[in-house]
Formats: sequence, structure tokens, C-alpha cells
Amino acid sequence: MLPQGAQGVKVVLRKEHHVVPNPDGGWDVKRENAKRASGHYETKKEAMDAGRRMSINQGTELIPHRKDGVIQRPDSHGNDPCPPKDRQ
Repeated sequence: MLPQGAQGVKVVLRKEHHVVPNPDGGWDVKRENAKRASGHYETKKEAMDAGRRMSINQGTELIPHRKDGVIQRPDSHGNDPCPPKDRQ
């Protein structure tokens, strides 16, 4: 049963991997809503490389964060429900 007012609405949940700073140092790659990291790396570059491999392998969105938590440029490796539109 759909929530009231949501009849006919298709909700697409995208799967995500996030590259986030670890409070104890280094960088983590985590799936969305995960309590534990999929991997821990000393540098952001290492975390990005590993996260990109995981994301490509699992067809997920790769979402890097800055040290202050702000999202940088996401990169889709799956069926993006909201692909970018070409500007003309």
C-alpha cells in the first residue's frame, strides 16, 4: 500500500558509495546507511580509486565528500534515475 497521495508515484532508490573523512584520520568508503566502512584508506585519492572500483562493480553512484562533509562531484556508475541533460 502506498502512502496517502502517492498513488502512481514511482520511487527509485539509488544505491550509493560515499567517500568520507574518518574522524580518526584517513578516508572511508561507505555504502549508504552503512554503519561500517567498506574500506579505510590513508589518502583521499586511495579512497576515491577504491570507491570507484566498488561503484563500477556494483553499479552505484560514487559520492565524494570534502573534509567538511560537503558533497563534491557525484559520479554515476549505474542506472542513474536522474541523468544529466545536455546543454545546448
